[in-house]
Amino acid sequence: MPEPRTVALVTLGCARNEVDSEELAGRLSADGWDLVEDAADADVAVVNTCGFVEAAKKDSVDALLEANDLKDHGRTQAVVAVGCMAERYGKELAEALPEADGVLGFDDYAQISDRLQTIVSGGIHAPHTPRDRRRLLPLSPAARQDAGASVALPGHGEHMASDTNGTGAEAYEAPAGPVDLPVGVAPASGPRPPLRRRVHGGPVASVKLASGCDRRCSFCAIPSFRGSFISRRPADVLNETRWLADQGVREIMLVSENNTSYGKDLGDVRLLESLLPELASVTGIERVRVSYLQPAELRPGLIDVLTGTDKVAPYFDLSFQHSAPGVLRAMRRFGDTDSFLQLLADIRAKAPQAGVRSNFIVGFPGESRADVAELERFLGAARLDAIGVFGYSDEDGTEACGYEDKNAPEEVAERLERVSRLAEELTAQRAEERIGDSVRVLVESAGDGQPGGADESALPAGRAVHQAPETDGQVLLDGATPEMSVVGRILEAKVVATDGVDLIARALPSESEEAGR
Repeated sequence: MPEPRTVALVTLGCARNEVDSEELAGRLSADGWDLVEDAADADVAVVNTCGFVEAAKKDSVDALLEANDLKDHGRTQAVVAVGCMAERYGKELAEALPEADGVLGFDDYAQISDRLQTIVSGGIHAPHTPRDRRRLLPLSPAARQDAGASVALPGHGEHMASDTNGTGAEAYEAPAGPVDLPVGVAPASGPRPPLRRRVHGGPVASVKLASGCDRRCSFCAIPSFRGSFISRRPADVLNETRWLADQGVREIMLVSENNTSYGKDLGDVRLLESLLPELASVTGIERVRVSYLQPAELRPGLIDVLTGTDKVAPYFDLSFQHSAPGVLRAMRRFGDTDSFLQLLADIRAKAPQAGVRSNFIVGFPGESRADVAELERFLGAARLDAIGVFGYSDEDGTEACGYEDKNAPEEVAERLERVSRLAEELTAQRAEERIGDSVRVLVESAGDGQPGGADESALPAGRAVHQAPETDGQVLLDGATPEMSVVGRILEAKVVATDGVDLIARALPSESEEAGR
């Protein structure tokens, strides 16, 4: 009997791509492939690419070239590109990068095993010609669920569920799925579910809430290759969360291009408010986090649920992008400095220690120095926990590509450096404001270092409620015993110092641990 083929998944970009990679991993495992961590140990290296901005695209190309080098002195026989960059450019990417043995779009995901078998056996799978995926679904959100059954939507399953009762939880029957699944692989959702397999494990996992986006920001190409907005059924999200909890996950992060739109195609734009308490009640789940919120769509009721529901993190990942009204209008967005500050005041009135992060673009066409000063005014008053700053660059197919009054590249670079430096100072100051606070920390690494020592980074570490995975810093735990610093445990700790955006906190024993001393 021949040895099973081996495959390694290399994931770049956002948490949505991580979920897609775990779907691909589940499909491949169910078809008999062995998953390995190191691409050098794999017959096929699958690179899940990012196609958002130039820097991300360069990283994706570099990853493909690095994997291709393994073919000269390793086991690797083929390198395959999937993900957003592969979907966005298709045939063009294949022609520009002959080092990739295959370029697969979203439509190939359901047949990923067959596609890889063809490629590794020396066959050719013709790359697709990209198309505007917004045109694959009806213009009316209400008509999309039925139409979505025939459209490839990574993370949604091949066909959607048909229940419409409230959150759908009671009407939903978990699918039997394929028989004899490998250990660790389980149906994630839907009557014909995608299969999901955890790639890296750990106590945190992302759950896809929806795909696509109906907003038409003039700088963003994502809707053209991710398509129009379409929600997953609440029952599918709940079922996947229960499965993840059984796998040892303690925190889930809901991801999509725009979580504040969730439910609008299901007939209830407030569906997220009713779904969040259901998710928080899943046995084993200790924290539910929502990412990617649009300020213009953030409803008072959603703020109430995010700030007042046990186990739902009072965390606000708000896509401000800028605060000067003229720049925002050119971006086809809404708001201004004062309205954004009022929104933050409303949030903090309900949850004073709520976490808030955002991203900003500087150097947008037509942005003046006065606009930059207005953005700096907002940042100085906003007290954000984490800030991402990006310099504007033209993205193929976006409206802003055709705008006049472009800022010179050197001016964009100067503004990027200036605002990034300010952001670093302000987020460090915000971290210092938390000294003396009590925080609940989800332990993610056990560590073995000591504060002030040569390897302080080896302290047990985790994240507080206001910190999302990978983007918002961490909490280094001083005084945590080995029994306290078990990965997946939630500890109470008191913040005693900071290191940039990172907090250093004194771990507090539980009542039972204190009694046992």
